[in-house]
Amino acid sequence: MPTLMVNIDHIATIREARGTPYPDPVHAVAIVEMAGASGIIVHLREDRRHIKDRDVRILREVIKTKLNLEMAATAEMVKIAGEIKPDMVTLVPEKREELTTEGGLDVVTHTGKLKKSIERLHEKGIGVSLFVDPEKTQIIASHKLLADMIEIHTGAYSDAKTEKTKDEELKKIIIAAKTGKELGLKVNAGHGLHYFNIREIASIPEIDEFSIGHSIIARALFVGLDRAIRDMVALIEPGEPK
Repeated sequence: MPTLMVNIDHIATIREARGTPYPDPVHAVAIVEMAGASGIIVHLREDRRHIKDRDVRILREVIKTKLNLEMAATAEMVKIAGEIKPDMVTLVPEKREELTTEGGLDVVTHTGKLKKSIERLHEKGIGVSLFVDPEKTQIIASHKLLADMIEIHTGAYSDAKTEKTKDEELKKIIIAAKTGKELGLKVNAGHGLHYFNIREIASIPEIDEFSIGHSIIARALFVGLDRAIRDMVALIEPGEPK
């Protein structure tokens, strides 16, 4: 049965908007875990625009499920991950000017750099996921680098303006998920997924876990974090929504 990892970056985004010590993303941990999430995700960016080093260190101490640290494949971030030892790391591309991660890693082009980062993380006993577009060449390259898993970038599907485009992107994701499974990779998916587009993606049997943040935190403003997470968990479980 697929599970849900919740990204809590945007709790920190609200905090940083006013430069206050609240809301503290650390305070969300108990609610997220009790609501049925399989783990928590944070993205420690180079510019520290939302999540801070302090957040990650405290989160490592209080999380009882699983901590997924999203980060760029830089020497600084690999060093931090080696010290904190999250349960897993998801390597993502990162640009200073972007609002959010805009696409998957180009694993084919950056094989050398990624190989070194993956080796160093594995030496610390940390599982590694590569955030990739739903392209067969990128998934095969991820497997060759001995990544433990992939996270399929669902942004193009989520942003599709027509049903035709949406269907085309869904087919790409289905093929990508099957390719990953055939290669023995754990397959995750995320980016832009929300309450009105998750059901079709959740029906893909090869996807093990979903990474969702923005839509959950946005819904939580109106119904509370516990309810927002339980609603999403219900949508990704097999069968009819509860």
